Amino acid sequence: MPKPNTSRLDRDIRQTERKLQAVRKQEMWPLTGKERRAVMRALAGGSYKVVRGKSPGRAERKLDMLWQSVMTRLTTELTALQTERQRIVNEAATAKAAKRSSGWW
Repeated sequence: MPKPNTSRLDRDIRQTERKLQAVRKQEMWPLTGKERRAVMRALAGGSYKVVRGKSPGRAERKLDMLWQSVMTRLTTELTALQTERQRIVNEAATAKAAKRSSGWW
């Protein structure tokens, strides 16, 4: 029995890990359109406050919460992909064991 084909899942896992690393560096490319707009809104609001001579505290907190929510989303996605990969590997192992035990030896 051949090995289970997990190449697509492995590629998706690697890509999600790259996205997670990019979010930790606060890069914009892994964000969805909605998340990008929210980050830009928070940045614009914070810069407006700074120009006006006020504290950008609320905008900074909002930006931190946005980055945290993106990290949570990507971590959840990564966990789901890893769980699916493990399920496929386990199914293949079970099928292989069943085939071996059904022999007449």
